[in-house]
Amino acid sequence: MLEIYVDGDACPVKDEVCKVARRHGLTVHIVGNRWLRGYDDPAIRQVVVPEGPDAADDWIAERIGRGDIAVTADIPLAKRCLDRGARALGPTGRPLTPDSIGMALAMRDLSAHLRETGEITGGPSGFTRQDRSRFLSALEDAIQAVRRGR
Repeated sequence: MLEIYVDGDACPVKDEVCKVARRHGLTVHIVGNRWLRGYDDPAIRQVVVPEGPDAADDWIAERIGRGDIAVTADIPLAKRCLDRGARALGPTGRPLTPDSIGMALAMRDLSAHLRETGEITGGPSGFTRQDRSRFLSALEDAIQAVRRGR
């Protein structure tokens, strides 16, 4: 049975994931290092992990399976999920695939290096209404693709 795993601490689309999952009768695991209010639905399972580097990532990567969907902005976690046969989707709707994950990891490392050397300052651009809409469409597409066996 398809389940959705959300890297929850800084995810801007938790509510959207829950809404889509309810419509499809899917279980959602929201994983983070603190309890969040407002997710009392029995199909939404909140998992609070200890604080520490990669605790949420490790929990997700150990449990996600083939045909599940991970929602994360964390590229290394997305790679771990893909390696287990799951799908990975960024909060802006960008699907990460086995074909694109290598380039995404390389760009992540390059950006980190450029920030360390002072070539790039500032963070990512803000989350927009278009990002939210693109995410909803991509999540629906991913669910339908899993159900069709693609």
